[in-house]
Amino acid sequence: MKNITLPMLVSQRMIRLTNIKLALDHQAHELEQAILTKLSINAEQLINYTVFKRGYDARKKNSIFLIYTLDVETNVNEELLATFNDDAQVKATPDMAYKFVSQAPSNLKNRPVVIGMGPCGLFVGLVLAQMGFKPIILERGQEVRQRTKDTFGFWRKKILNTESNVQFGEGGAGTFSDGKLYSQVKDPKHYSRKVLHEFVDAGAPEEILYVSKPHIGTFKLVTMVEQMRAKIFELGGEVRFNQRVDNIHFTDVDGNERTTQGIEGYQNKKVTGLTLSSGEHIETNHIALAIGHSARDTFKMLFDEGVYIKAKPFSVGFRIEHEQSVIDEARFGKNAGNEILGAADYKLVHHCKNGRSVYSFCMCPGGTVVAAASEEGRLVTNGMSQYSRHERNANSAIVVGIEPEDFVTSEFASTRDYVLAGIDFQRKLEEKAFKLGGENYDAPVQLVGDFLAGRKSGEHGSVTPSYKPGVTYCDLSETLPDYAIAAIREALPAFNKKINGFSMSEATLTAVETRTSSPIQITRDKETLQSLNTQGLYPAGEGAGYAGGILSAGIDGIKIAEAIALSITAEQ
Repeated sequence: MKNITLPMLVSQRMIRLTNIKLALDHQAHELEQAILTKLSINAEQLINYTVFKRGYDARKKNSIFLIYTLDVETNVNEELLATFNDDAQVKATPDMAYKFVSQAPSNLKNRPVVIGMGPCGLFVGLVLAQMGFKPIILERGQEVRQRTKDTFGFWRKKILNTESNVQFGEGGAGTFSDGKLYSQVKDPKHYSRKVLHEFVDAGAPEEILYVSKPHIGTFKLVTMVEQMRAKIFELGGEVRFNQRVDNIHFTDVDGNERTTQGIEGYQNKKVTGLTLSSGEHIETNHIALAIGHSARDTFKMLFDEGVYIKAKPFSVGFRIEHEQSVIDEARFGKNAGNEILGAADYKLVHHCKNGRSVYSFCMCPGGTVVAAASEEGRLVTNGMSQYSRHERNANSAIVVGIEPEDFVTSEFASTRDYVLAGIDFQRKLEEKAFKLGGENYDAPVQLVGDFLAGRKSGEHGSVTPSYKPGVTYCDLSETLPDYAIAAIREALPAFNKKINGFSMSEATLTAVETRTSSPIQITRDKETLQSLNTQGLYPAGEGAGYAGGILSAGIDGIKIAEAIALSITAEQ
């Protein structure tokens, strides 16, 4: 039998086979035989093969099979590519090797600055450093290990550090999540491979290179982020913690000098530097703005400074918890517990009679619901898992889509109709949840059966809420607008038809989930990736409205790093 190798950055003329299906319990030699059969070759002609991707099809839970994508090397590659020219499942392996677009000039004047060190800012900084641009990375929160202590301390003692928590600090919000490393974003340049290989180099399990739904988990992410920071330092970059940016400075640009697209009613300008909360001033003409979706004070500062921003939709709702065994049985049947399949996940959506859509978001198999507040007197939930996914419960957000016009209606409406109204809307939801929970960061909780029946819960049943610091049983109908409550009440029984037990009476709902995505978009030019009216400002990642999750944020970070590098090189 030929050697099976892990995915590498393979050459152009290997053959990529897709949709190779085998039984869940297949033997190793059957994979090689499937290659020989598909290509109609003998064993002597097969030199080697690589598992590029392995997924599964569990639509029939008692007849699950694995689906492989393979990169194959034979001694007749060219002949086979010609023979199978019309077969969509047999193509040349694309060149996925990352190629740097530029190298820093020896007379680099002002170093580029990266604001924020979540996944997006991390990759902006790393790729810029790899190209020799020696970036300065400013993170308002703590380094990841101290941040972890602060966050776990909040969960145990209810003492919130507003600059070091689930939202703020090295690694970003993704550090306290399931650590999912897959995305549906278009990736024609294979930036995702660059992201995954950097993670593996930093200590991630090599399986993230080939499993269809890779994840890492919080504890592994902590070590990886530290390793990537060390690489940035080695390459001449600089990382500063507890460095909140309070102001970005601009100069107006006249019509002859303008390189930004321009927006009617907005002054065109360019970046000249920034001021930190300490009072220190840094001169720079290139800022990557990778601030995350919870940097509400920075959003306001940009709005006040006249940077073009627009409101965007997001979603709000609850965290739902079931015993993981219920989800495993519903998804995998007799195959529940299979080592390859692991803990089962799900992805659900329901279109409601009132025109709203309800869907599952950020599903965490074998995980916990966590306190994710970043502001005093406001309560937010999120979900996270460790790499093992061995906790008793499964959880996900069950959320309702909210449009900008909703920000100024209902009892949670902003008192002002402007682009930051979504932040006001989020805050009112979070304040209500904080009050219902007892004003001590305990979360309001209700059993699904009671929620559907419209009655207050008194205690948990078979599903014990995992949220820390603690929970208060109540009536969650007070925590969201009426249209959202009605939509979720309609959706839960509909989801039960897809996953048996989903609307079981003893499942629990924990309020409130508000940070599903950024409430604003800092719109950028499609070519230069700079703000539409601000030269040298590069809105990036989830906070700017251009990513959702670790992998897509990392991909966006690479794009921004390349745009900054090309701009600096062209200028000098």
